[in-house]
Amino acid sequence: MKVTIVYENHAGFRKGLLGAHGFSALVEHGKIRILVDTGADGDLLLKNMEELGISQKKIDYLFITHGHYDHTGGLKAFLEAKGEPIKIIAHPEIFRRRVALKPHRRKIGIPFTRAELENLGARFVLQREPFEFAPGFWSSGEVVRRTWDRTVGYVERDGRLLKDTVPDDMALLVDLGEEIVVITGCGHSGVLNIVWHAKEVSEKPVRALIGGFHLRGAKKELLDDVVEKIDTERLYAGHCTGIDSYAYLKARLEDAVEPLHVGKTLEF
Repeated sequence: MKVTIVYENHAGFRKGLLGAHGFSALVEHGKIRILVDTGADGDLLLKNMEELGISQKKIDYLFITHGHYDHTGGLKAFLEAKGEPIKIIAHPEIFRRRVALKPHRRKIGIPFTRAELENLGARFVLQREPFEFAPGFWSSGEVVRRTWDRTVGYVERDGRLLKDTVPDDMALLVDLGEEIVVITGCGHSGVLNIVWHAKEVSEKPVRALIGGFHLRGAKKELLDDVVEKIDTERLYAGHCTGIDSYAYLKARLEDAVEPLHVGKTLEF
């Protein structure tokens, strides 16, 4: 299995790659290639894919972790470049009308309509329950929340704003035989919940958790909870983890934690 970071807040040191707020990763296992999320900007996504030698034509599936703009903003550009239908694995709630109030009121949901994307070849497979959609690849389905989560924003309904529970926050589980690797977009469900849920779904230990952990601004007590209870060998943290929170986890867990950047590759 190989994971290549395509879109991330930081670009690393390779010339020609650009970093920006958002997340996307290419996951290759067996003969299947899955793009997890599409970042916030389609032009930047396509540029990084070109620099990394990744062809849109050779992507077999898209997996959308949740319906926020920084994970779906590149959808339209990707579909236009792909030029043919592709299955998109996601949760039925990804098209929620989402709003943030800080630093000002703004829309933070998917910046395209479902019809617009389907006209470009999107074939949505929307399911709440865990399921294997390709050999060795599982959608986590809705993550059971046994402890704290990291939800953000509001949902707009009938002119009212309600707290968004982000039920569509899902993770990709990759079955390596004796263990699994888990890719999360933002970890809104809470990284502890995600790992525990992944273990239950797969009935296997988690080798690594990769992605954004949404720990920026987290209190020390919460970070200590991660340090003491996270049940995985490796943490590859990026995007919304937060630099201060990453540094705290690194100081406590040492070599078990690594940062992400555009162009970074991980092999298992």
